[in-house]
Amino acid sequence: MEIILSFILFNFVIWICIYVLTSNIRSKKSTKLPPGPHSFPIIGNLHQLGEKPHQSFFELSKIYGPLMSLKLGSKATIIVSSATIAREVLQKYDQIFSSRAVPNAAQTLDHHKFSMVWLPVSSRWRNIRKLCKENVFATHRLDASQDLRQEKLRELRENLHRCSVSRKTVNVGDAAFTTSLNLMTRTLFAKDFANYDSNSSQELKEIVWGVMKNVGVPNLSDYFPILQFVDLQGIKRETKYYFQKCFDIFDDIIDERIQFRGQSASKKDDLLEAFLDHTIKNESEFSRNDLKHLLLAIPVKL
Repeated sequence: MEIILSFILFNFVIWICIYVLTSNIRSKKSTKLPPGPHSFPIIGNLHQLGEKPHQSFFELSKIYGPLMSLKLGSKATIIVSSATIAREVLQKYDQIFSSRAVPNAAQTLDHHKFSMVWLPVSSRWRNIRKLCKENVFATHRLDASQDLRQEKLRELRENLHRCSVSRKTVNVGDAAFTTSLNLMTRTLFAKDFANYDSNSSQELKEIVWGVMKNVGVPNLSDYFPILQFVDLQGIKRETKYYFQKCFDIFDDIIDERIQFRGQSASKKDDLLEAFLDHTIKNESEFSRNDLKHLLLAIPVKL
């Protein structure tokens, strides 16, 4: 049995090496890239990133210029470190560079096919963008959010004052998270989800942090796409757990709101109300599943 497993593992490693090497050869033949440091087979320039990649990029830009190329695993990557070039990339040629590589974790439950954050420029992306522009970024919504931010900061200050008077130790990270969480949930659902004096928000805190961590953490599957089906670090599996927990919470909130709307003629002034109206009017184009993926992505933009 051990001999068979060793043989399978050996062939798997050889297969990966051949795939990466042939990918490097193809990219060198077909692509003219900006200058950059020499890359090693398989790992490329991953060894040069260090613990603080942004500082490593800055040091490398002193040698190779404000526009350079690196090989991160099997992925050719262009690094821009000049305001002038960044302006050209993001403004002058924004349509060309608007689509971005989707992290493997963001593909969980097909999130990249529904989220405005990851969708390529298309009619679907424009429709969701229009919906957000009319509701999330509308002038009246931004003005209201300014008052809400001041209210939440006042609550944070009052909580810190109470703790100071009672000589109670304050976990600054938890207090800041509670403030941010309530700001987000008040904007989305017109109610606070957390309290400074209880641990009721702990589960939601773990879910939100889990989503942010898994989407942002370095993932071997992003650098070596051939490894995506293996999920060596278990990132996609863990992300699926957190996404599903979020969707379960959203389902409960949506059901509660639909029931409220059926019993009362009044409406709440929040984003969920506006999104539900849009869902009802455009059910064929914007489903409940679309709504849940949008609610998952909105905190990133807020």
